[in-house]
Formats: sequence, structure tokens, C-alpha cells
Amino acid sequence: MRPSIEGAPGSLVGDEDRVAHRPTDPTALGEGIRTPWSRSERPLPRRIVQPLQAFLGTESAGGLVLLAAAVIALGWANSPWRGAYETLWHTRLTLRAGGVPVSQDLRHWVNDGLMALFFLVVGLEIKREVLTGELRTMRAAALPVVAAVGGMVVPAVLYLALNAGGDGGRGWGVPMATDIAFALGGLTLAAGRAPGGLKPFLLTLAIVDDIGAIVVIAVVDSGSVSWVPLLVALALVALAVLLRRIHVRAGAVYLALGVALWVAVFESGVHASIAGVVLGLLTPAAPFQRPAAVSREAHRVADQTVDDPWPPDADAPQWLSLARLSREAVSPLARLESALHPWPTFVVVPLFALANAGVRLSADALRSAAASRVTLGVVVGLVVGKLVGILGASALAVRTGVGTLPEGVTWRRLAGAASVAGIGFTLSIFVAELAFPSGALLEHARLGVLLASVVAGGLGYAILRGDRPAEEERRR
Repeated sequence: MRPSIEGAPGSLVGDEDRVAHRPTDPTALGEGIRTPWSRSERPLPRRIVQPLQAFLGTESAGGLVLLAAAVIALGWANSPWRGAYETLWHTRLTLRAGGVPVSQDLRHWVNDGLMALFFLVVGLEIKREVLTGELRTMRAAALPVVAAVGGMVVPAVLYLALNAGGDGGRGWGVPMATDIAFALGGLTLAAGRAPGGLKPFLLTLAIVDDIGAIVVIAVVDSGSVSWVPLLVALALVALAVLLRRIHVRAGAVYLALGVALWVAVFESGVHASIAGVVLGLLTPAAPFQRPAAVSREAHRVADQTVDDPWPPDADAPQWLSLARLSREAVSPLARLESALHPWPTFVVVPLFALANAGVRLSADALRSAAASRVTLGVVVGLVVGKLVGILGASALAVRTGVGTLPEGVTWRRLAGAASVAGIGFTLSIFVAELAFPSGALLEHARLGVLLASVVAGGLGYAILRGDRPAEEERRR
């Protein structure tokens, strides 16, 4: 039988013993929220851990880590150890999901497997933007949506003008994409104190761009479709909707469903990244518990407990129950996005760059790429097409009254953001992998993406850094 906490008859511990066992050190009792080791003033946290945490919390951190991974891949692929680079990424790995074996090399595990996690976060971001962000009202979303459409259509048209009818025609989707990590990182580095409306404009534009990329992936990678696995995938989606409707909340259930859906989509012939997007869009955006009800329960529990119960953790069940209720007062969408966001940014996308950015830069390869219409189409599409498409569509939207420029955003600043949007990198290489599974055309497309990303980023940086109003704001 559990002993009484109050030392009443039947208690195994009396008042004197209970008091004697209480900690007497005031710092042990704590007069407020305790500071964790990583936030303390000790030398190691203060000099190393806290600056690292501050850096990882900046918008440019993801872009810088991605850049470092791309530089490592390029250096490795052009070093005396380039054979080890190709050997590593061509190593085959076979996994079994139930009785279904899935065998691919490491590069495709990154591209098909880990990138599904990236697209899951993309799906979550799209749903959040539609429900609570810039895409929730047509008036607020009009300008970035129209600009994004122009920034996808014009690059594709320019690419096709150079490649239509040839072997490179399938790559029309390559210059349509914007790398959100690089774009936001470049904008932050070039204009750290840009007007408040410029970053939401670019973020919304990139989200709409991601939707376009998903459509491109579905179209480009829609070769031979196996209908039985596809029907299984649709049944799993229906099951997920049903479980959500009957309030099944166990994370393990949805994790198992997610893995099964990925395998079914992979086996169907549709690119497996679509499974991540679908799961993201299905994630509930409303909390299961009402925050006000949880708040009342928190006050009740707090009023009935003390800092130092005896025996220790005598009130643990109440606090564990409150922790569960508090967790359910936050929507699954917000919880999942918060938990997953660092992984695509600092693990998945850098690994993708490490696996795919290793382009040979030999004299022969450069000469071949320089004469390639695929390389030229990608560079023209991303550098010129993005700038012209975004600016032209934005001007049309403003002139017709469909949209208005965000407060404090000049046309020069918009041009800088449009140039930065030409950094296609991750998604452009991803679409190139689908359009050109292997061979010289893939290498030409990759090299075009790398070159265009450098030029677009440099152009955007020059435009934004030369913006005198921005400099004046910084001095203030």
C-alpha cells in the first residue's frame, strides 16, 4: 500500500522524518525556472555552446551548412580520392519492409528515402501557410503567388526555347525550382535588415514554388505506374484519414502508416517523395485538447503539489498526466514541424548535396557542358528567367490591382529577392535526377544548376547590398 504523504495514521514516514529528508539547500529548492547547463555562465557553454546555438537558430545557418556540404562534394569529386566518392554513393543497401525488399544504392536512398522527410516538412509548411500564413487570404497571397507562377513559367519557356525537340527537352522543370534554404540565407546575408515584408514575400514565393516542384516531380516521374501498389497507397491514405477522424493519436500508428505508404508509393513507380507531401498535408492543424481546459488543469495540479514531496516524485503521475495534456494542447502539425525542422535543414538536405553535388570539373567536362544546350538552358532559366518572370508577374499584379508591394519594399529590393530566388540548387538537382537518370545530360544539368546558383546568388547580393535605403536603415 502506498504510504500517506501527510503522515496521517498508517503513514510509514512521520512528519519529523519527512522534514529531515527535505533538502535544505536553497539552490536545490530553486526559486524559479532553473537554468540548464547549456545556458549557464560556465566557460564552455558561454564560449562554445551558446554561440553555436545562436548560429544554428539564424535563417542563414541552413544555407551555410548546405553550402559547406556542396563545397565538400565538389572538392571530393575532383580530388585524387574521387574514386572513393563514387564507390561510397554506389554502395547498395537492401532493406525489408515486411516481406517487401527495397534495394538501392546510397545515393538513391538519400534521394528517395531521406528526401521524403524533407518533403514531409514541405507539406507541413504548405498546410500551415494555407491555414494561418500568407496563403490564408487571397489578397495577402496574391502578389507572391502571381510572382511565383511567373518565376516558374518564364524559366521553363526559356529552357524549352533552347532545348525543345532535343534529348534535353525533359529537363524543363530543372530551372523552375527555388532552394528555400539558400534563398532565405542569401537574403539574410545580403540584407539582414531588409523590410519586414520582403522575407515573408520570398518565403511564400518559395512555398508556392515548392508546390510547383511537386507537380513537376509528379509529371516528370510519371513513367510506368504499377496500379496495385498505387491503390494500396490510396487505401493507406484513406486509413490515415479514418484514424484521424476517430481520434487515434498514437504516434507509432502513424509512423507505421507513413513507412507503409512510402513503400507503396515507391513500388508504384511514382516518386516516393510524394508520400511525404501527402502525410504533411494530412497532419491535423487543430489541437486535440482545448488550451483553456489544460490551463485550468495545470492550475489545479500546481495548487495541490509542493516543491519537495516525500517520498520523492510522489506527485509524478499528476505531472506526467499534465505533460501529456499540455502536449495535446498544441496541434500535431506544430509539434511535428518543430520536432522535424532541424533534420531536413542540417542533415537531409546537406546529405543530398554531398551525394549529388560532386560534379567533375575537368577541362573536358567543362568544354562539354559549355557547348551543351541543357547547361545553357538551366543557367538562362534560373538567372534570367527567375528575375524576369518574378519581376514581370509582380509588375502585372500591381498594375492590375491584383496585388500590392509589401510595406517598405521597393522594386530594387524586389529585384534582389527575385535574383536570390534563382538559387535552385537542391530542388533543381532533384528534378534533374528525375529528368536525366544518368549520363552526360545529367552532368550538364548539375553543372548548370551549380553555375546558375552562384551567379544568381551573387547578382542578388550585389543588388541588395547596393540598396542605399537599406544601408540608411542599418545606420539608424
